[in-house]
Amino acid sequence: MTDTQVRNQIRERFAQIARSPGTERVFPVGPTSAKNLGYDADEIAALPAEVTESFSGVDNPLALGELVIGQTVLDLGCGAGLDSILAARRVGPTGKVLAVDMTEAMLHKAQRNAATVGISNIEWHLADAENLPVADGVVDVVITNGVLNLCQDKPKVLAKLHRVFCPGGRLQLAD
Repeated sequence: MTDTQVRNQIRERFAQIARSPGTERVFPVGPTSAKNLGYDADEIAALPAEVTESFSGVDNPLALGELVIGQTVLDLGCGAGLDSILAARRVGPTGKVLAVDMTEAMLHKAQRNAATVGISNIEWHLADAENLPVADGVVDVVITNGVLNLCQDKPKVLAKLHRVFCPGGRLQLAD
């Protein structure tokens, strides 16, 4: 299978999860999965169902380090936006989240989800991990949840992440 074919299969699978999360049969999705992975149960329960129904992470990268007011966070592979929304709340209105996803349906769902809960400090980017549309040296923290394993050229992705870090930046990776 070519790299393009693999990418297309990944895009279609996650587009299906965005459109019909209840049809996913290979791995758990939704709010119960998020709670099982260590997300705060009350925080997840307080969100509207449409915000959490397509969550398809593999762990909780937000638990790996504290986000603080004013930081810039890159959410690589933001999916339906749960981690982006939670990160945006933590960095507050003086901070921002750069949310990147290669699946148009997931990115659109994430945008709707953020609007539903009144989050406006997220910039949305349709792109893959190998071609990050982020300037050099602007990111304090990268969060990524179940994405690196799907990337064809992992050394290239890690080099791109290194490029966008501010001095002292860190990677909070769940994979």
